Amino acid sequence: MRDLLPSTVAVAVAGPEDWTGELLPAEQACLGERAVQTRRRDFAAGRMCARRALRDLGLPTTAVPAAADRAPVWPAGVVGSITHTAGYCAAAAAHATDIRSVGMDAEQHREVNPGVRRLVLLPEEEATCARLPSGTHWPVVLFSAKETVYKVWHPVVRGWLDFHDARLDIDPDAGTFTARIAPARVDAAAVDDPPTSISGHFVIADGLVRTAAVLPAR
Repeated sequence: MRDLLPSTVAVAVAGPEDWTGELLPAEQACLGERAVQTRRRDFAAGRMCARRALRDLGLPTTAVPAAADRAPVWPAGVVGSITHTAGYCAAAAAHATDIRSVGMDAEQHREVNPGVRRLVLLPEEEATCARLPSGTHWPVVLFSAKETVYKVWHPVVRGWLDFHDARLDIDPDAGTFTARIAPARVDAAAVDDPPTSISGHFVIADGLVRTAAVLPAR
């Protein structure tokens, strides 16, 4: 993820030891006793990466618990994001004075089934995917980008954003995307200056699609 985010964002990618890292009490309480092993490993790796990213910002070691919707709860004055997929986990954090919001996502680079495509893609995005260069599963790139857009949007607006509420344009040569948020969602946002568009970067390598985006501080 380091190559997708500005230098003001600290990024940590999980190593082999992070998947079995020791959780702090506040983090363990969020996980619960009934969490399956996969969930425990993903959660542990995410928190190990989150703490390392915070240290890279010059901040002390602190717990990063989860809210009721499972979103990470970052220390005051910090914005961040965590993502994980099979065999990959990363976290990013930044001072809120530098970055208003940050989001990132990683997905396996593979075909998306028709049901998920209908859920994620607008008709014009389906048409775009058909025109883009072959050899890439473009629907999963758009899926990942929309996940990133949601992770940027939610901490700012504290409101829901459906897949169809963000219309994506992709530049395959530049490795960039821009999401234009549906005006109805922008108008309904209960905050000053909600984002009307969110732009980011993507890369496809090593069997993964990785996407990331930031909103600069106001």
